[in-house]
Amino acid sequence: MTAHAPQHATQDDDETGETVDTETTRARPADGERMRRWRMVLGADSAESTGCTLTGQDAAMDGALDALYGGGGKKPGGRGGGGRSAGLGASAPSVARWLGDIRTYFPSSVVQVMQRDAIDRLGLSALLLEPEMLEAVEADVHLVGTLLSLNKAMPETTKETARAVVRKVVDDLEKRLESRTRATLTGALDRSARISRPRHRDIDWDRTIRANLKNYLTIPGADGEEATGTVVPERLIGYGRASQSVKKDVILCIDQSGSMAASVVYASVFGAVLASMRTLATRLVVFDTAVVDLTDQLDDPVDVLFGTQLGGGTDINRALAYCQSKITRPADTVVVLISDLYEGGIRDEMLKRVMAMKASGVQFVTLLALSDEGAPAYDHEHAAALGALGAPAFACTPDLFPDIMAAAIEKRPLPIPDKEAQP
Repeated sequence: MTAHAPQHATQDDDETGETVDTETTRARPADGERMRRWRMVLGADSAESTGCTLTGQDAAMDGALDALYGGGGKKPGGRGGGGRSAGLGASAPSVARWLGDIRTYFPSSVVQVMQRDAIDRLGLSALLLEPEMLEAVEADVHLVGTLLSLNKAMPETTKETARAVVRKVVDDLEKRLESRTRATLTGALDRSARISRPRHRDIDWDRTIRANLKNYLTIPGADGEEATGTVVPERLIGYGRASQSVKKDVILCIDQSGSMAASVVYASVFGAVLASMRTLATRLVVFDTAVVDLTDQLDDPVDVLFGTQLGGGTDINRALAYCQSKITRPADTVVVLISDLYEGGIRDEMLKRVMAMKASGVQFVTLLALSDEGAPAYDHEHAAALGALGAPAFACTPDLFPDIMAAAIEKRPLPIPDKEAQP
């Protein structure tokens, strides 16, 4: 690769009287940095073509990248290792050292991507069953999903370490999500409890005045006084009296197939937050081809997560049949189905159940994913069929989830992201 000199260069005389191209001189450091970056991207085979030799920390970073992306049949475009296999091997100590190296050289977001690549490309899932490995990794939602998929195979010596890793991620998510979720849903529950014939002390005067501004009357002043005005409150708006009784029932119905791992993690955290609100009665149901009710474990999302079994088939119809059997107050119930909609059960029966629930007054929400990564692969035909029933299927980020739930509680249109792109 050859760096081209600028077309318009200035010339100066140096102390010896020789002419020096000052623009080219100033460009050399930038050219060197550009070659260094290309050398890091392209790997060891580019050393000759880039004319760049790495030293110090650059060489160490390149070694960490080369161990993961340097060879074998699964290398991504841009780095090659001349047929050499990737260099982590299957040794837990060498992988643990590598994990320590990448945490030294790269930011946390990059570390998490590299960890996922190492698990996928090099088949290192089994090594996560060793405590020393778990202590070295950067914990994130994806790692939790991997640990949950390995749950049944974990030796007892590893389970406590695994739970500690999962606990750290869950605690971080709760700190991030809890306060806004509680505030948003508390407001929605209060608004949904407003009544149209309130007693005097329960009148919401601000909203009542706004709703009756069209009834504003001007009253002429007497004996030269200025005219005054008044609002005639034809319609009173008030809040329902404060109550600790349950106002809404929420059923979270979660597909625990392997592709839904991140959604299971987030849904479990949200389930615990919702369950802590006295005015909500929250039920959490997970399913594959079987249905498991984990409601009694909602006080601890870590217990919920270790009660799941990621992988296996899917029977959405059976799961919805169970949820339907638990509905006692349809008009005050929100059902949230979180699934990629690949139905292994009876498709027509699944759609009939959704139709019946909606007809009875249930607010039905379909989420293709509850994660930061958008919609996964999903069944477009089933998504379109649900949309035709008034239950559009879409992916939802954790930050948007409180707003989705608030709209469902208040029976408002859902704030669907990129609405025109939805099936």
